[in-house]
Amino acid sequence: MTRRPLAPLALLAACAVVGCADDGAGGDVLRVPGDHATIQAAVDAARSGDVVLIDEGTYHEAVTVATDGITIRGVDRNAVVLDGEHELVNGVSVRSDGVAVENLTVHSYRQNGVLVNGATGDDPADGGAYGAGDDALVGYRVSYVTTANNGLYGIYAFASRGGLIEHSLASGSPDSGIYVGQCKPCNVVIRDSVAEYNAIGYYGTNASGDVYVVDSVFRHNRLGMAPNSQDMELLAPQVETVLAGNLVHDNDDPAAPAITSGFSGGGIAIGGGTQNLVLRNRVEGHDVYGIGLVQLNGFDPIGNRVEGNVLSGNGVDLYFEFGSGDVATYDNCFSGNTFGTSRPSSIESVLPCDGDAIAFDATELDIADPAPDVDHRTIPLPLAQPSMPGDVMAVPVAAAASPELPDLTAITVPGAP
Repeated sequence: MTRRPLAPLALLAACAVVGCADDGAGGDVLRVPGDHATIQAAVDAARSGDVVLIDEGTYHEAVTVATDGITIRGVDRNAVVLDGEHELVNGVSVRSDGVAVENLTVHSYRQNGVLVNGATGDDPADGGAYGAGDDALVGYRVSYVTTANNGLYGIYAFASRGGLIEHSLASGSPDSGIYVGQCKPCNVVIRDSVAEYNAIGYYGTNASGDVYVVDSVFRHNRLGMAPNSQDMELLAPQVETVLAGNLVHDNDDPAAPAITSGFSGGGIAIGGGTQNLVLRNRVEGHDVYGIGLVQLNGFDPIGNRVEGNVLSGNGVDLYFEFGSGDVATYDNCFSGNTFGTSRPSSIESVLPCDGDAIAFDATELDIADPAPDVDHRTIPLPLAQPSMPGDVMAVPVAAAASPELPDLTAITVPGAP
């Protein structure tokens, strides 16, 4: 095998940002199939700071990454394809810190396209790292990746923190396109990405602390975005996610897979989540509601703030579902939104962000049964997506530490679809 060194000055600059192992041998390029016949063989041979560079082709592999600080990168996002043929389990399964997966397509796996898993064993319930504090995988990056028609999730980060998911597209997942779960703090930024034709676009179960989903598009799913609390995973309740500047539209599409347990026709659903900020999103075209703060599995929504969003064409634009049989407000508030309908009516007056809540009448939405399920394997694959710019031989930027958090003051309401 010929190890091909990367540009030294660029390597030093990248290591200053993300940290690289100083073992005197990092920063090489291992080409597939030029140096290694398979992606897995190259990954197994790689050392921290190396790039596994995949040439054009279709690869029927399930790749497991157990080495810290490596980058797996395709030379072309659309021409480098990992195809599980609905037989292999996971496309790329990351079990180590500071790994980047970039510039490729992963489709037709039985479970996940890209899995970042800080728990030990094949089943997260087995034990090991559980996502709280340092008990987690640390540092991951998924960039310019297309995932499609995988059997559970497109991009799935569990018990992991310090993550960046960007410039990616997730389609055709019968659970969710992008999932972040069981981490506290998560320290994750999801930006400039698209989730479409999934059961749920973004799902964040018990994902707490510095979770930012910004400047992205969620369209043609059954449900758009759903930070939520559940006892099925540890670290409940979910706390502190920011949803800002997203375009969320037409998430009631019968062409997407059905939600196993839930409903279709919501834009942004805070399911029993706490202290979340829903800020300057555009939310349009949903049968049930645009933005809803609702109960889920015994958890009440608490301390959430919905501010500056633009809503139209929804069954109900803004919706608050209060506690069983009473009118407890749980410190949730609505302010400065552009909307036509709400339940309770005049929602910004009865649940203001700059004053005390006032009494209001109980209301419940009538939620129709969802359309029949769709086999995710039959959903058309996405069109070609933009590849990462620049020289693919350049030094990687693996997110080995917490990403830079977005400047919320610079985020504006996106334009109409």
